Amino acid sequence: MNFLTISNRDYEIIPIDSISFNKNDFLSKSLAQCDILIHLAGINRHEDESKIWDENVGLTRQLIKELEKLSHPLRVLFSSSTQENEASAYGLAKKKCREIWEEWSSQSGNQFTGMIIPNVFGPFGKPFYNSFIATFCFQLNKGETPQVYVNKNVSLIFISELVEEIINWIENDDPSTLIKIEPTHQTTVVDVLKELEIFKKKYLDDGIIPDISQKFSAQLFNTFRSFMDYKTAFPKKYISHADNRGSFVELVRLNTGGQVSFSSTFPGVTRGNHFHTRKAERFSVISGYAKMELRRFGQDEIITYILDGNQPSYVDIPVWYYHNLTNIGDDILYTIFWISEQFDPNDSDTYFELNQ
Repeated sequence: MNFLTISNRDYEIIPIDSISFNKNDFLSKSLAQCDILIHLAGINRHEDESKIWDENVGLTRQLIKELEKLSHPLRVLFSSSTQENEASAYGLAKKKCREIWEEWSSQSGNQFTGMIIPNVFGPFGKPFYNSFIATFCFQLNKGETPQVYVNKNVSLIFISELVEEIINWIENDDPSTLIKIEPTHQTTVVDVLKELEIFKKKYLDDGIIPDISQKFSAQLFNTFRSFMDYKTAFPKKYISHADNRGSFVELVRLNTGGQVSFSSTFPGVTRGNHFHTRKAERFSVISGYAKMELRRFGQDEIITYILDGNQPSYVDIPVWYYHNLTNIGDDILYTIFWISEQFDPNDSDTYFELNQ
């Protein structure tokens, strides 16, 4: 999904996934249209460790075979790992692949860069595979208790930060054969789990927005939220305290900052149809009748909520989900928004539907 970040810089992206890779001549046709190949694919876990070696090395050799058919040169970026320095099957395979690419580059004259990347985390990672953070987030959202078997220091980089490094390589035409990406955060496995457990207690159990004023905490929080079941988690109804004077509703408890806004929406009008990559956001309908829709970027499934101001309720918006709000009532719709950061028109983190 971070392909969007690159395509917003006016680059045309041709994704080659595992399904299309061996589909007829899709690979060769795709490479023929490209000036740059960013090789992020690979296998990092398997019960048969020989499979890790065979798949990664085999993939590299297959790509090189296709590149040798081209009539024009390509710049190639290969994502390797800091695990190259370890004796794991994955680390050894990654190092071997990089060496094969370097040999191909020296013989063919094509530009090649191996990028050594620290541990990557971010929303929608595959638990028990991509990252221990994805595993912890998945387990806590399922009500399970994660276990730390070996506590160690970890060097981390958020997925969006890694994409920025790749964009820098593209735009600066960096000729380096090897680039070592510096981690953006150093911590331990236990400390990560402690912060995720705070998110679980405060946010899931108590309904409190935790302290996400620090960049890493916000990244971790959005990663944590991406494992929620949004079909069942929202909308959440507010508790209304009513008496002969009227009613009182508490909207949000915050351990962090941000911005609170208010809107009125006329009948039949739709707001939104955009998504954010880092902002946490809460929509609270306090008067009127609304339909809210969420759709994850790159997917077709739509989650629909109905919110009624007679029973005030809210929906928290996950990152990378298009969202909109439509007044489906006869009266003006009144909505209060909390968002985790103040609006900056020069860095709005707001991406609209591409066909708008």
